[in-house]
Amino acid sequence: MKESSCKPAKATADKSHDNNNNAMLHTSRYTKRDTEVVSPPALAQMENDYIDEDEDNYSEASSSMAPNGSVVSTVPDKHGFLGGAQYLHESKHLISPNTTKKREQKWLNMTANWDRYMAKNFKKVQNRCRKGIPQSIRPRAWLYLTKANKLLQNNEHYYYELCDRTGDRIWIEDIRKDLHRQFPYHEMFVNQDGTGQKELFNVLKAYTILKPDVGYCQAQAPIAAFLLMHLPAEQAFWCFVAICDDYLSNYYCPGMETLIQDGNILFSLLKEREPHIYKLLRKQSIDPIMYMTEWFLCAFTRTLPWPTLLRFWDVFLFDGVKTLFKMGLILIKISLREKSYTSLKKRFPTMCETLEALRNPPVDLLEEERIIKKLIQMEIPEDTFKYYHKQQETLLRRKTKEIQRPRETDVF
Repeated sequence: MKESSCKPAKATADKSHDNNNNAMLHTSRYTKRDTEVVSPPALAQMENDYIDEDEDNYSEASSSMAPNGSVVSTVPDKHGFLGGAQYLHESKHLISPNTTKKREQKWLNMTANWDRYMAKNFKKVQNRCRKGIPQSIRPRAWLYLTKANKLLQNNEHYYYELCDRTGDRIWIEDIRKDLHRQFPYHEMFVNQDGTGQKELFNVLKAYTILKPDVGYCQAQAPIAAFLLMHLPAEQAFWCFVAICDDYLSNYYCPGMETLIQDGNILFSLLKEREPHIYKLLRKQSIDPIMYMTEWFLCAFTRTLPWPTLLRFWDVFLFDGVKTLFKMGLILIKISLREKSYTSLKKRFPTMCETLEALRNPPVDLLEEERIIKKLIQMEIPEDTFKYYHKQQETLLRRKTKEIQRPRETDVF
């Protein structure tokens, strides 16, 4: 891989942020906000608060979707889509302007005093993320939740310096091939020479220069495009950096060992919670990497209906990578929703039917309120993640030793 002239001092300007990233590479990466330990009674109360505390229980987004991808319109929907699977008809869940204004003010007050709120009102911030961040506040909130605001402050104008550099020819060619594939029905990306595709190219290219050891992975493109729909290019870039380096750390490295490990952890959690589904997948030799790769690498940006996706990201950016596992378990259960192994085997007799179901979860069961409630109510203790992570580390070391062990043919 071609070495970049990226300035090391600039690329690691925020030392405290980098230290946090390194810590997340181990078991703590499964709990984004690990400074607060919440007891089971407190969690139960938080779930009640999610439903009862404030005057609104719905986000601005609608869960009404087009039944298929054939919708095309000359007028974009509220999220900017002109057609495709993400296009929405009229909103089903509406809240009053007064309620919206109150919620926006709460978030403005929080972001104006962010460090104090995170230190003293941790549960309140978490609860408000779970309720859904107001659409007008999402860009600012996501910037603070990811700590990208600090990266931006410590690297002022550096994004534009990266944009002005040439970049590695191999990565540039790969990026250009993928630009038109990212949300082609969205008004930002519908034109090949439009601002959206140009900004997407710059964000992805800048990251390959900032992180030459990682470079570019095709699954990064939908995440970058998703962020650009909500944030100005410079803010979207630093948010993208924070997500790739912190939330999805090592997912895009050659070999993708972390992704494979997390896929195996997901499979272990499935065995624990849905043994009949686990048995079916095991019998049909369906490895996790065959269905969860796009889910985790793209953080569900290519899987969930748009309103559900926005609400999912509100939770994901607060709670961290463990949210990916919870959503993965929800999708598996929804896609293969028979109650016994026998009925599963009848409905999904071969690998083909099973994978088709997993890759195309039923849209009508992915309505935002239903899914977010399931997401919040699902508890996976941190000790469980630690146990399965340690198990995977042990298996990896054993496998490495077997590979390094000399064979008889090597001796003679």
